[in-house]
Amino acid sequence: MKIVQRLFNIGLLAAGMALPWAVAAQTNHEHTHMGASQAAVPMTDGEVRKVDQANGKVTLKHGEIKHLDMPGMTMVFTVRDKSLLAALKPGDKVSFRVEDEGGKLVLTDIQPKN
Repeated sequence: MKIVQRLFNIGLLAAGMALPWAVAAQTNHEHTHMGASQAAVPMTDGEVRKVDQANGKVTLKHGEIKHLDMPGMTMVFTVRDKSLLAALKPGDKVSFRVEDEGGKLVLTDIQPKN
């Protein structure tokens, strides 16, 4: 039990030490990008694997998402606006924009490629 308590305390200490840095980073990020449009977040190429219109989710096989430091993979994204999924079907080649909103990846734009 003492080990669990010590690990818990160490975790709290580490979180407390990281908090000022996280706040400073967020503050700097907000000032740097204040007024920046969504276009500042780059689009990523991908292929639609599955569309779940009812739940507002889409499965994409995608290349590297550089601004999130994420390698290429296949994963499910929640969309901010379900209407973005209306014209999509499996196999479609797309360009999409995804943003980290409080630790949750949210697809904010998706466009078919010609």
